[in-house]
Amino acid sequence: MTFLRQYIAPLAVLIIFLLALFAVSARIFLPSDMAAPAPVALDDLSTIMPQIGLNIF
Repeated sequence: MTFLRQYIAPLAVLIIFLLALFAVSARIFLPSDMAAPAPVALDDLSTIMPQIGLNIF
């Protein structure tokens, strides 16, 4: 049990951290049009979140 707590758990945390760091840093190498967040219009909100009723128009 101590082997798991001293060696495996910190290694798992480190691997998850490095994987997340790689995923976030990979945006640097994307083309500029793909690096920006996706645009969301008010018309598309009902498709994304149908439980919210937006009667704006």
